[in-house]
Amino acid sequence: MNTQWLVGNPSRTNMWSALWVGSVGLLVLGLQPILLGVLLTEGRVNFDQLALAATVEILAIGIGSVLSAFLLGSGAVRIKAAVFLVLTAIFNHATVAIDGATAVIVSRGLAGLAEGGLVAFAVELIARARHPGRIGGYFVSLQTLGQAGLAALMALWFVSRWGSVGGFDALAIVSLASLAVVFLLPESYGPLPKPADQSSSGLWRPAPLTALLAIFCFYMFLGSLWAFLEPLGGEAGIAADVVGLMVSVSLFAQILGATTSTAIEARLPFRPVLAIASLLACAIALTISLHPQAVIFWCLAMAIGFIWLFVVPFQIRIAVDADASRGAALVVPAAQLFGAALGPAGASAFVETGSSVGVAYFAAASAVASFVFVILNGLTRRPAH
Repeated sequence: MNTQWLVGNPSRTNMWSALWVGSVGLLVLGLQPILLGVLLTEGRVNFDQLALAATVEILAIGIGSVLSAFLLGSGAVRIKAAVFLVLTAIFNHATVAIDGATAVIVSRGLAGLAEGGLVAFAVELIARARHPGRIGGYFVSLQTLGQAGLAALMALWFVSRWGSVGGFDALAIVSLASLAVVFLLPESYGPLPKPADQSSSGLWRPAPLTALLAIFCFYMFLGSLWAFLEPLGGEAGIAADVVGLMVSVSLFAQILGATTSTAIEARLPFRPVLAIASLLACAIALTISLHPQAVIFWCLAMAIGFIWLFVVPFQIRIAVDADASRGAALVVPAAQLFGAALGPAGASAFVETGSSVGVAYFAAASAVASFVFVILNGLTRRPAH
């Protein structure tokens, strides 16, 4: 008996293939600044249209992952993966094959739905693991390494030579090339086993709702600060190109956060880690509001990158603990993506003429809300006796 899985017996090859297919669905998140930035440079979209395209795609990935996980069942894995990979390639190519800003926004939304379908293959696997935090750590590490490698190729080769066409077609090629991995996926995941105690399962209970809200609010903190990092840096006297360099270098901090978390998550209790991470996030946001010197701003940017992926395995664990049916675990990517997408929209309401400091306060409030929901989750999970 393989004690690593609740159901089925996926091999190591099955596992890494599923995690890669899921990673293909999230590659675009690390490439959006490059891909959408070149669309802006070429005049295909204006700034507002670029922001809308980015937000629509992120939300669509979250929606697609939930719909795929809950509506398409756990069988015919290879066929479904092949369909979603082909659709992802088609919509990536369509982004630059069809003229007009509206076409760009629509194609990114459709691409997001297909990409979310791909994410579900990894999430479904993670939900069936006896140690989901560890497998989730493998997932975020793999996707971040893929983003970093492809971002370098984009910047040095595809986008620099062929502009937006080269960038989006390169992403389409990666999707089509990943069809080779489809035959290494398990044929079926098998249904998740029903928990013996039905009272401890189901999404619409305080425990899973507080867990998912804690995740959502934490990613609102991340999304709001990240989207406004350049103007916040400018108000601290830091040039835009230096802030851009911080964003690039922070990708290495994300990789470090993901790998560190994967190595140690099993030894640490998840609620205290998430509570401490939320308080650290609040401190980061409040420090940024003080317009710190460049060296401190650098450290804060790296800290954001580190905790961005460090918390993911612990977020998976709090979702699994909250819902014995593991349905909440399937919604974790959606909670993360919705928070990251809606954070900038919420923070923008606090931007005043000539000042973005309100964004930092909004981010701090989001981090505090995440802390509160972690505490409430602990209270709802406390045995009555």
